[in-house]
Amino acid sequence: MASFTLTPLTDHTGAEVVGLDFRQRIDADTRASLNEAFVEHHVLVMRDQRFLPDDFKSAVQLFGELQPHDKEEHHVPGHPDVSYVSNDEFVNGRRIIPGETFHTDHSNHPCPPKATTLFAIELPSSGGDTQYVNMHDAYDDLPESTKQKIDRLKAVHAYLSKYSPRPLGHLSEESRRNLPPSGVHPLVRTHPENGRKALFLNPVRIESIVGMDDADALKLIDELMAHATQKKYEYRHKWRHGDWVLWDNRSVMHQANPDYDMNERRYLYRLMLKGEVPA
Repeated sequence: MASFTLTPLTDHTGAEVVGLDFRQRIDADTRASLNEAFVEHHVLVMRDQRFLPDDFKSAVQLFGELQPHDKEEHHVPGHPDVSYVSNDEFVNGRRIIPGETFHTDHSNHPCPPKATTLFAIELPSSGGDTQYVNMHDAYDDLPESTKQKIDRLKAVHAYLSKYSPRPLGHLSEESRRNLPPSGVHPLVRTHPENGRKALFLNPVRIESIVGMDDADALKLIDELMAHATQKKYEYRHKWRHGDWVLWDNRSVMHQANPDYDMNERRYLYRLMLKGEVPA
C-alpha cells in the first residue's frame, strides 16, 4: 500500500490527502483506503497534482464510473469527455458563475451523480472559494417533528426550476434534447455506503413537492435550506494550484463564490461519477 497522509479539515467534513501522485498507478489497497475516506469525510482534497486532461480522467475513475454532463458542449478542447467550469460565459449580458448558490449536481437525473470533482487549472489571486455543507449533520439536528414531516416527502427536480434562484448557462438544442425526464426524489435520502440519512435539496432544480401546493413547498424548502447552510455544517475550501477536490453529492451541498476580480480567470477541469436512484 502506498504511503500518504490523511488529515481531517474540520470535525465533520473534508480531509486532505498528501503524498500521492495520481499520475502513477494506485494499488488496490490504497484505492480502497481512499474510497473509505471519501465516504467518511464527504470531501477529499488531493494536493499537489499535475494533471493533463487524460491524467485527470484516469485518476477520477479510482472512485467510480464517469457520468456524462448535460452540457456536452462545455468540454476541454480535444477532450469531449472532460468538462470544465469557468467564469467566462455570459447569458443575456450577465456573467454566469457556475454553482454560485448552494445545490447538488444534476439532481434532475433519475440517478444523480454520486460525486463531482474539480481540478484547478487557473485561479484568481484571491477569492473563488467553494463551500460545502454536511447534509447528514443538518438532518440529524432537525427537530423530530420536522423529520416526521419530511421523511416521506418527494420533490420533483427539473433541469431548471421556474423557482431557481439563478440562471444556468446556455444549453445547446442537442444537449436539451438529451436531457432526461425530471427526477422525483425523496427530501431525505439514505446514503448507500454509510447508511446515514441526509437532506437532499437543490433549489436550482426543485420545482415542486408531491402532494403540496407550491407556496407551502417553497416555504418548506426555504426553511430547510436556511437550516442546512448554517456555518456549523460548513467546510470552506480555499483553492491552491494543484488541488484536486472530490465531493459526495449524496451527503453535501456546495456552492462557488463569485467574490473575486472578474478580470481574472477561474478555470477548472470537471468530471462526475455515476450514482444510484436516491432511496
